[in-house]
Amino acid sequence: MSGSRRHWWDAWLHAAPTTTLALFLVPIIVGLVATWIPAFGYLPALGGTTLSLDPWRRLLDAPGLDGAVRLTLLTGLVSTLVSLAATIVILAAWHGTRVERAIRRLLAPLLAVPHAALAIGLAFLLAPSGWIARVLSPWATGWERPPDLLIVQDPNGIALIAGLAIKETAFLLFMSLAALQQIRVHDDMTVAGSLGYRPFVAWLKVVLPQLYPQIRLPIFAVLAYALSVVDMAMILGPSTPPPLAPLILRWTADTDLAMRFVAAAGACLQLAIIVAVIAVWAMGERAVVLCLRPWLSSGRRGGRGWAPRVLSGIVAVSFALLAAGAIAGMAVWSITSRWRWPDPLPTDWRVANWSNALPGLGTSAWTTLVVAVIATVIALALVIGCLEHEQRHHVRPTNRAMWLLYTPLLVPQIGFLFGLQVVLVSLDLDGGWAALIWSHLLFVLPYIFLALADPWRALDERYQRTAGCLGASPARAFWAVKLPMLLRPVLMAAAVGFAVSVAQYLPTVFAGAGRLTTLTTEAVALASGSDRRIIGVYAFAQAALPAVVFCAALVLPAWLYRHRRGMRR
Repeated sequence: MSGSRRHWWDAWLHAAPTTTLALFLVPIIVGLVATWIPAFGYLPALGGTTLSLDPWRRLLDAPGLDGAVRLTLLTGLVSTLVSLAATIVILAAWHGTRVERAIRRLLAPLLAVPHAALAIGLAFLLAPSGWIARVLSPWATGWERPPDLLIVQDPNGIALIAGLAIKETAFLLFMSLAALQQIRVHDDMTVAGSLGYRPFVAWLKVVLPQLYPQIRLPIFAVLAYALSVVDMAMILGPSTPPPLAPLILRWTADTDLAMRFVAAAGACLQLAIIVAVIAVWAMGERAVVLCLRPWLSSGRRGGRGWAPRVLSGIVAVSFALLAAGAIAGMAVWSITSRWRWPDPLPTDWRVANWSNALPGLGTSAWTTLVVAVIATVIALALVIGCLEHEQRHHVRPTNRAMWLLYTPLLVPQIGFLFGLQVVLVSLDLDGGWAALIWSHLLFVLPYIFLALADPWRALDERYQRTAGCLGASPARAFWAVKLPMLLRPVLMAAAVGFAVSVAQYLPTVFAGAGRLTTLTTEAVALASGSDRRIIGVYAFAQAALPAVVFCAALVLPAWLYRHRRGMRR
């Protein structure tokens, strides 16, 4: 490699960490500042020239605020607790079995489904006139017509909790399985077994105390997301009142421009709620440790563990069936012409639904594809640069660095995107491709880092050293040896980032300014309509796009290395 190329490569590796931090921390800080200032009445563009507490007074007097906050806390906390409990029980009950290996294979398809698409599919499945009711009627339910029941958008947010629990359990399982690679699980379980501990209890007493600190930040990210979710809440959650985040979004779109100040105050309240709940959760962790310490040291070996296996099996199968049914429901509705109640399947099929929707669908799909590809490529380059810099200089990220990495996932989107939109409008950058790609990059980058960091660090460094001994420069060793060996995890991380970009709703709403729309924004907008066929087309297209990329990430390395058995693993 020539000297100029080597110099460029070294300069990029040196600049990657600083560039990465700047790209996703600066917009968040600017967005937070630009949100808090209007929350206290100052936004000259809308006539706010003095600081005041009037936005907060109007916020506290807003109808439905108490119910929105109560619903936010209920759905956020319950869905997170259910997801965490399901993750722990599934891993403890099925450690080292074929079921665990099957779960590893099934996680990718579930993670690929965007939140909004899953929510729409669940609405098709669980509604009083949904697929489940059709299959069970009238022979099991006695219903001759759809019942007058409020299942989807119920006032207690049960449907929203179910949707969040399905998606977030998959995410926590993904993060937990990755974290378990850093723990000597087999050795610890063998020692515990030699002392008479049953596998389920041994996992809880020996593995979980080591695992939980490693997934603590992902749990906080799940909690923050569940407390501030917008797209799933608009589809599955109640609307009178809605959770706090959709209510804030409603205020930002109000024709009364003075409501922008109330929306800013609401965004600040949303951030304060998340900070407070995370603080309470942290105190709860200490309380749980104190309560469980006697049990941990009691010496109880536990039983055979059949009850946890049955319970975790029911939960895992139920979540998998609901997710599969949701995807199938979207596919069926997208090619349905006529579907009478209570027929279990449509009586007439029509592929023309897709051709009728093609003009608008094509534009949204193109925008989704372009933004997702560019954001993923940029994020992948930054993450690889950071990880390579980390190994070259033999440094590991500290807890503070990990908190910075998780910042876009811990800060509610509505809490800083409102202010970021104000800045983009003032700079005349809203509604442009650069703003939209940048807003997606904020959330794509952390997920790619989390997906790629462990496989990257696990690769034996002696491969590159051997290449160096044969005369290869560090850059050539990277491109010719290291990157080909890590092709599968790199492509899987890219697929994760692509899926994250496709799923983004609020960043597209605020940065796109209505001029650039994606499949997600169109699907959510159509979800409140009555034509399930066109909703099914957009929702299935939204789910299919990342699924295709995941399939490519699995198939491409196998095809490229079909003559190299060791490289296919």
